[in-house]
Amino acid sequence: MVNIIEWEFISLNSCSIVVSLIFDWMSFMFLSFVFFISAMVLYYSGDYMMGDLNFNRFMYLVLCFVASMAALIISPNLISILLGWDGLGLVSYALVIYYSNEKSANAGMLTVLSNRIGDVAILLSIALMFNIGGWNFFYYTSYMGDEKLEVILKFLIVLAAMTKSAQIPFSAWLPAAMAAPTPVSSLVHSSTLVTAGVYLLIRFSSALIDSKAQSFLLIISCLTMFMAGLGANFEYDLKKIIALSTLSQLGVMISILSLGFADLAFFHLLSHALFKALLFMCAGVIIHNVKEYQDIRCMGGLVEFMPLTSMCMNLANLALCGMPFLAGFYSKDMILEVAFMSKINFISFVLYALATGLTVCYTFRLIYYSLSGSFNLGSLSFISDNSVIMTSPMLGLSMGAIMGGCFLSWLIFPEPYMICMSLEFKTLPLVVSILGGFMGYMLNIMMVNFNLKSLSFYKEVV
Repeated sequence: MVNIIEWEFISLNSCSIVVSLIFDWMSFMFLSFVFFISAMVLYYSGDYMMGDLNFNRFMYLVLCFVASMAALIISPNLISILLGWDGLGLVSYALVIYYSNEKSANAGMLTVLSNRIGDVAILLSIALMFNIGGWNFFYYTSYMGDEKLEVILKFLIVLAAMTKSAQIPFSAWLPAAMAAPTPVSSLVHSSTLVTAGVYLLIRFSSALIDSKAQSFLLIISCLTMFMAGLGANFEYDLKKIIALSTLSQLGVMISILSLGFADLAFFHLLSHALFKALLFMCAGVIIHNVKEYQDIRCMGGLVEFMPLTSMCMNLANLALCGMPFLAGFYSKDMILEVAFMSKINFISFVLYALATGLTVCYTFRLIYYSLSGSFNLGSLSFISDNSVIMTSPMLGLSMGAIMGGCFLSWLIFPEPYMICMSLEFKTLPLVVSILGGFMGYMLNIMMVNFNLKSLSFYKEVV
């Protein structure tokens, strides 16, 4: 059941301005996840940002961020979507440059300029909607054909979604946005900013069926998830590894959406939000304890001194890999099986398999460097996870990472999904995951690329 509420805001002679809101199962479910994760992040920030001079400003910015996302979720109208879309872009810029240093300023500029392209695409879409008869796209998506203007409109919507969800060639801003405080990263990469593009495509999914945009989106998203998985295996910055894993999962969502399975994309969006927010919170606790170091080579042995954080981090990492029967398994395994069952080309098939193996590879690499072995940085005397304010939200999200997948599958798919495939295809995700984990372990014990340095290392010191 879909409920659209229209409220006449201004009526002047024959001119009226009407505010439209959509309330269906999808918007309610997504809103509940956004508010739940936002509440966890705000509570967590109370300890993480303790002592910050601009703490009140930070909290107001996060609330504005959540309000912008809520406006985007409940909007069936392109005008009101633009308000939420622009709000996300502007507030994300303010949060990325929060620490006011050169690194955050450069990252903020890259973020805002990349998102501006999507904003322009939405503005042009609003102009083109004049020819269809109204801005309430919800009434028209099922009837969009192959007329020239309608094809251009679909292209603009796809372009806007690609910029916001950081698909190739707009992927650079997502790892750069890690200059923001870690609680912001937890919110951005789970249920707000980067998922806005996927959500917009889900709302326009009926218009994209049997269009040329589908094959284009499939190739771009498969390339994105392969590139992100490969890049994460060469990265040593803790937050950037998790950011690249988000980029890879966004590619998974958009790829299955391009095959015509919008409900599966939405399912993975929600289950991914739970364990990705948890993963960033665990990373925040670790960074907070090791005095703001983010290089995983400086960590190690944390499982002995931070057992609760290590448990939650392993839980989130295994959910990301698709470990049965955690949250990520239900959505990711179904997506892979449906994709292998669908009519996809050989290149997309190979990229799917490689990206799945690379996900397990960089996950095991992250666990190996940060949690096992011996500690590689100074004194251990102040390392602990005794903060109740920081660990309570992590435990709440841990329950979501354990049980969220099965509950969501029961809610979204009351009847079982019909999947018919051979034994070879059925076991392929398991085989590539085992091979990826083995490759990650071998690369770690051989210390491949251990001395790798970023370009900033070679920068001249003035």
